[in-house]
Amino acid sequence: RDRSWAGARVHALQLCPQVLAEKRSLGSRDGPPHLVVLVPLHSRAAAHDTLRLLQSQDSAVVRVDEGRAGSFALLCPRLKQRWRFVTAQAGDLHTVLDLAKVADSLLFILDPADGWDSAGEHCLSCLFTQGLPSYALAVPGGTDLPPKKQIDARKKLAKAIEKRFPEAKLFPLNTEQESSLLLRHLATQKQRHLAFRDRRAHLLAYAAEFVPGQESDLVGTLKVSGFVRGQTLNVNSLVHIVGHGDFQMSQVDAPPDPLTLNPRVVKGQKRSQDMEVQDDSVNGTDEMEEDVKVLMKADPNKQESLQSEVVPDPMEGEQTWPTEEELQEAEASLKANRRVVKVPKGTSKYQAAWIVDDGEEGNQEDDDDEDDDTDDDMMEEAVSQEGESSEEEEEPAEEECETMTISECLRDDQYDEKVEEDEQMLERYKQERMDEMFPDEVDTPRDVPARVRFQKYRGLKSFRTSPWDPKENLPRDYARIFQFQDFSRTRKHLFRQIEKEETEGASVGWYVTLHVCNVPVSVMESFREGKPLVLFSLLPHEQKMSVLNFLVRRHPSNSEPVRAKEELIFHCGFRRFRASPLFSQHTSADKHKLERFLRLDAALVVTLYAPITFPPASVLLFKQRSNGMHDLIATGSLLSVDPDRIVIKRLVLSGHPFKIFTKMAVVRYMFFNREDVMWFKPVELRTKWGRRGHIKEPLGTHGHMKCHFDGQLKSQDTVLLNLYKRVFPKWTYDPHVPEPVPWVRSESALPVQEVEME
Repeated sequence: RDRSWAGARVHALQLCPQVLAEKRSLGSRDGPPHLVVLVPLHSRAAAHDTLRLLQSQDSAVVRVDEGRAGSFALLCPRLKQRWRFVTAQAGDLHTVLDLAKVADSLLFILDPADGWDSAGEHCLSCLFTQGLPSYALAVPGGTDLPPKKQIDARKKLAKAIEKRFPEAKLFPLNTEQESSLLLRHLATQKQRHLAFRDRRAHLLAYAAEFVPGQESDLVGTLKVSGFVRGQTLNVNSLVHIVGHGDFQMSQVDAPPDPLTLNPRVVKGQKRSQDMEVQDDSVNGTDEMEEDVKVLMKADPNKQESLQSEVVPDPMEGEQTWPTEEELQEAEASLKANRRVVKVPKGTSKYQAAWIVDDGEEGNQEDDDDEDDDTDDDMMEEAVSQEGESSEEEEEPAEEECETMTISECLRDDQYDEKVEEDEQMLERYKQERMDEMFPDEVDTPRDVPARVRFQKYRGLKSFRTSPWDPKENLPRDYARIFQFQDFSRTRKHLFRQIEKEETEGASVGWYVTLHVCNVPVSVMESFREGKPLVLFSLLPHEQKMSVLNFLVRRHPSNSEPVRAKEELIFHCGFRRFRASPLFSQHTSADKHKLERFLRLDAALVVTLYAPITFPPASVLLFKQRSNGMHDLIATGSLLSVDPDRIVIKRLVLSGHPFKIFTKMAVVRYMFFNREDVMWFKPVELRTKWGRRGHIKEPLGTHGHMKCHFDGQLKSQDTVLLNLYKRVFPKWTYDPHVPEPVPWVRSESALPVQEVEME
C-alpha cells in the first residue's frame, strides 16, 4: 500500500508541471487566445449587456470582428491574457455544436427568473452528449426586483441548476467588477479535455479568403487563417471542414499575429476611458501580406490521399485460361449431366441450353433483401398510387377555366395535412407495439410457397453457439470499404505516435494560414453569412469508408417510433452526415439479433457505412421533422469499426396445436402445403411455453404436420419455428446535412399509453 501511495504521489508530481504549463499557455503570449463561446439559454437572456460589460475592462484593447455580430477579441496586457469571444444562439444547433467542438470555455447566459427555456434545454442535452468543455454560468439583469425578491429568485435558480450543473457557481453580471471576476474565473479554472479533439489539430477560422481556380470559379483554394489548437498541424495530412467534407492542403503560411498583447496603435487614434476599440483594418492588410512567411509546402510523396472507397475490379475474381486437362474434365462432366429436352425443330445446341423447364424456373425466383414490413409498405404505396391515377383518369377533362378568389379556408388544408401526419404516427406506434407483443413473428404467405419466400433464411440449432462465417455471401458494397487486420492495434499505434509528438508542422498556438485545395465556393459563402468555419486535421485512414458501430440509447425527451433503415442525421465526433442504419442488440456473443425499432428501454448498436473514426467519439442521432427541425432521438458513443460484426435478422413462423397427445401433436397454420413441411423438417421447433421438438412427417396436402415434443403441450400454447438471415446496411451515406430550423418543442406527439391495439 505504501509503495502504491508513493508511486501515485510521484506520478502526480510529474503531471503537476504539465498541467500548470498547459493552464499558463492558454490565452498567453505563446499560446492561442482563450476562446469563449457565449450561449444564451433563454429568449430573454441579456446577451448584449453581457458583451458590453466584458468589453468595458480597464486597460483592455477590444478588436471587433468585421461583419460578425457578437464576436470580438479582448487583449489585456496588464493581465497578460487574451480572449476571443464568439456568440452562438441556442436555436442555431449547428453553430452551437460546431463552436463547442473547439471552444476552451462555454459561457452560458441564464435568465434570472427561469434559467433556461425548452430550446435551451434541448441545446444543453446536445452539448452534454457531444462533450462539454469548461463552462461558467452568468446571470445578467434582475436588479429591477426588490432585494428580498432578488434573493428568492437566486435561490430558486440555484435549485434549478443543481441537477444539470452540480457544484456550479452562479456569477451575477451587472457591473464591471463582476465581469472582471468572471474573466478571472474563466482564466484560472481547470480545463476539461475532450478526447476527440485533443488528439487532432483543429482551429476556428479568424479570417478566410477564396481564390477561384483556373478551370472554374465554383472551385478554388481557400486560405483559412486561425490559431492552431490541440496538436501539431502537418501540411501533408488531410483536413476536415465541419459540414463540408475532407480536403488536402498545399501549403501553410505564417502571417503576423493579429491579436498580439502589445498591438501597434495608429497615431491619431483617440483613447477613451483607457480602452481601445480597433478594427481588423488597423493592422494593415498590405503589411501583413508582405510579412507572410511560408512555413511548409505539401510533399506529393508524403501527402495523404483523398481516396475514400476501393474501386472494385469486376474481373479480379476471374481465373486464368483453363488447361487441356481441365477442358477435358469439363466436357466429361457435361456428357454425364446431359439431359433430354423437347425443343422446336431446327434449334441449335446453344439455343437448347437456354431453354428452362417450368420447375427450374420457380426455383430460381429470388426474394428481395428488404424487410417484410418494407415490402408491405411498398405494396400499400403502389395500391394507393393506382387508386389516385384511376381517380384522375375518371375525372372529365375541363377545357374552360374560370378565375375565383380563394378565401381563408386554405388553413383547413394545412390542418388536414397535420391530421394525416398524426394518423401516420399512430400507425407507426401500432407497428412498434405489435413488434413488442409478437417479436419477429410474420404470417406465412399463402400465394407463394414458404420454401421460395424464405429461401435465403436458415435454421440454427443455437443462436448463441452455432457457427456463422463472417465472410460468407458478402454484398458488393463490401468490395468498396476498407478493413483493418487489427483495428485496436492500429489505433494504439497512432495514439502512441501522437503522445510521443513525432509529427512535424505548425505548433499549438501559432497563427497560420492554411491553403486548402479544391474547396467549393459554398464554403466561403457560408463563412460570409456568419457561420463558423471549423477545421480538424484527420488521422491516417480517417477519410476511408468502412462499417461503423455506435452504441446508443434513446433520449428521454423523444419517444416517437424510429424504424430500422430510416434516414437519420448523425453527429459523430467532428463529423456530421446522413445515413439509414441498422439496429441490433448489444451482446458479447458473435451474432447479434436485428431490432426493427429503436427501443426505449435498452441500449442498441447502430450499424452503417461511414468514414473511419478512431474512438473515443461521442454520437448524437437526430431525426428531421417535416418542417425542417432536428429532434434529438438518441445519444451514445462510437463502439467499433468492424465490418465482421454479424447482424442476424430473425423470422418466426407460428402454428397452433390442432390435436394434442402425450408427446405428439398435430400442428396447423404454420404451412399450407406438403412440400413446405418437408423442406423445413430439419429445423427445430419451440413453443412459447418452453417446449422443444421437431417435425416428424406431414399429414395430408394442406400443411398439417405431426410433431414430437419433449413434453405434453397445452391447448393455449403456440408452436414457433425460427429462421435466420444475415443483413447488411444500405449504402446511404450522405455528407450533406441541411441547416436545421430553430428548434421548438413538438406538442403533437402521441403518448404511448394512448395507443390501443385492435
